[in-house]
Amino acid sequence: MASFSVVSNIASVNAQANLAQNSVGLNRTLNRLSSGFRINYSGDDAAGLAVANAYRTDIAVLNQGIRNANDGLSTLQIKDGALNNISTLIDRLSTLATQSASDGFTGSRTTLNDEARAIITEIDREASVAGLATGGSFSVFVSTGTSNNTVGGSVNAVSTSAMGISSITLTGASATAAVDSAKSAITLLRAAVTALGSVQAQVGTLENSLQFAVALGQSQVVNTKAAESRIRDANIAEESANMTRYTILNQSGIASLAQANQQASSVLSLLRG
Repeated sequence: MASFSVVSNIASVNAQANLAQNSVGLNRTLNRLSSGFRINYSGDDAAGLAVANAYRTDIAVLNQGIRNANDGLSTLQIKDGALNNISTLIDRLSTLATQSASDGFTGSRTTLNDEARAIITEIDREASVAGLATGGSFSVFVSTGTSNNTVGGSVNAVSTSAMGISSITLTGASATAAVDSAKSAITLLRAAVTALGSVQAQVGTLENSLQFAVALGQSQVVNTKAAESRIRDANIAEESANMTRYTILNQSGIASLAQANQQASSVLSLLRG
């Protein structure tokens, strides 16, 4: 049996409740569309937000790791350039030693020796500038995680003392002694070339490793960003459809509320007459 009341308008209360719910949905949809994010507040998806934040942290670490690797590459390239120049200087020392080792040399071995000593000084200077005067480890933090997150290795020293050529001489008390000294220097310089080649191999290996690490880091950033996006970002097509739906429901709700309020006033007509 129908009931008519001016005290409690149940239809109006229901319309207000539905209108409030639809307004919340419309506001949420508009917030997502304007921000581009599906999760704007913790209440939107608390568990998803925690996962998305973890991905975002990983991305920050990976991006810095890529910068670290590129900085490391720059440092290694400085060392590599110095090694190439030192190799050229050793070639010049070998030329001078070979010249002095000849019995038929008629020039001044003192002049040759003076140039050799100047080259040795320059080798040590360049090794010091490039950070190669002493050996040691070289490592770069490049990735996330608690293990396997660094690329590194050892780089040997290339000072003249480390290569065993700091005390070579191209002169002697006699011509025969000078020739013997020069021949000994040639032997030491050959060993120095081998030692220098080993250091160049160490630097080259580190350069390649860092380049691979950069490529991997960039791939990880893309994939991790995609994983975060699937959780955090809004689906614009879906939210556009939701906006249309909630807009229509809000308009319908307002019309229904007006009708429900009008229905209560119609009860007064029973008192007329």
